Amino acid sequence: MKKNIQYSILFYLFFFVGYSPSLFAKSSSSFRTVGYYCGTTIPVDSFEIEKLTHLIFCFGGIKENKFHIHSSLDSATIKRMVELKSRNPKLKVMLSLGGWGGCKDCSDAFNSTNGRKQFALSVKEISHYFKTDGIDLDWEYPAIKGFPGHTYDKADQNNFTALLKELREVNGKNFEISFAAGGFTSYIDSSIHWKAILPYTNFINIMSYDLVHGFSKVSGHHTPLYSTKKQIESTNHAVEMLLQKGVPANKLVIGAAFYGRFFYIELGNPVDLYMPCTFAHGFSSKDSKDSLSEQNGFIKYWDDIAKAPYAINTERRLLATYDDEQSIALKTKYAVQHKLGGIMFWQLYDDKFHQGLLDIIHKNK
Repeated sequence: MKKNIQYSILFYLFFFVGYSPSLFAKSSSSFRTVGYYCGTTIPVDSFEIEKLTHLIFCFGGIKENKFHIHSSLDSATIKRMVELKSRNPKLKVMLSLGGWGGCKDCSDAFNSTNGRKQFALSVKEISHYFKTDGIDLDWEYPAIKGFPGHTYDKADQNNFTALLKELREVNGKNFEISFAAGGFTSYIDSSIHWKAILPYTNFINIMSYDLVHGFSKVSGHHTPLYSTKKQIESTNHAVEMLLQKGVPANKLVIGAAFYGRFFYIELGNPVDLYMPCTFAHGFSSKDSKDSLSEQNGFIKYWDDIAKAPYAINTERRLLATYDDEQSIALKTKYAVQHKLGGIMFWQLYDDKFHQGLLDIIHKNK
């Protein structure tokens, strides 16, 4: 009896002391904090790299079906990003293809077996050269209209799957592969064969921002957490659609915006959400205190349905839509509560060096 009691004590000690912490460690380490970086070389040193799991260089392009780094300055930035692993040894540094306006040749390059093979081999070669850890595809967009004048075709859907498969086979199982997915309905329904791509991707970065964008004719939240009666597109809407299409929650990384957008509301309409508008310009989150100040004529509001801030300047007829500390915290908590793969943001260069929005993510994850 005494022996059995001793074994029982040892079992419970093992379970609670030895086993539980490993579970918590696994849970913590599996949550991704992914930062895109589109900036010059020197400032990247100044950000809190220790609070990231992934840092993505933006952007490379395509030249003769091969992944192409545009300049020596870009090369210097990539090398510096890799050197930052000395501060954060677990950091994954990835290269990204495309971006808005940067994938003019994607549809043509990836519509053949040879084109996809050439690209995958070039990714392997460049990744070995820079000692980077993966590739993020930011093709905007396969199979549907994206940047004005860029080619797109229904065949892009199948070709995108084939491209991911080729990248995985050429670069191996330890190579990180992700892609930036449009966070809106037509992309989710028409651009990607979701179940087919799952074996080849580590995670999917949902661009749950720019949901009201530079071509929008009606104002609204550009990066809301939840839908409203007048705006269906939102972070939660995109997540629910993708879960219904069979994408596992742990592969979904939702997007936060470290920038805002100003929209000019047309004359004859109240300066508010859901009004006829034209896009004015954007602003960085690091400048928002000044850009949206009362001295500059703005009044800030909170939409408790969308869980999103906005600001209005009646005199200048401007509506500002953006993420702030409160909405970023709620997005991060949403990702944790729904057991998603993490949270990403565009982009690090728009944040403060210290105690910015990245810090809000870190504190709430």
